[in-house]
Amino acid sequence: MSRNTAIARIYSPARSAMQSGKRRGGGWILTFAPAEARKLDPLTGWFGSGDTQAQLRLSFSSREAAEAYAKANGLVYEVEDAPAPQREIKPKSYAENFRYGRAENWTH
Repeated sequence: MSRNTAIARIYSPARSAMQSGKRRGGGWILTFAPAEARKLDPLTGWFGSGDTQAQLRLSFSSREAAEAYAKANGLVYEVEDAPAPQREIKPKSYAENFRYGRAENWTH
């Protein structure tokens, strides 16, 4: 498959479970769809393919920059919208566990 017919995917990755802060979010990634199936190497037992574009992962600071790169290089691309932000967690105090009239039963 030639470079001009490769399908690129532009998306904003979700945060990992280890990231609780709000900074450094909103980056955009451009990856390519695999052009050929991966095959089992009989000597090593590992999977591999001759498609080097599947290994490529480009990072951009904005969606517009990623789209501009794809257009400038003549790539066919699909854009996945960023995941919706989760609701804010309402902080509670330890005293809430012993509040009079609480709805949940004490389990300890």
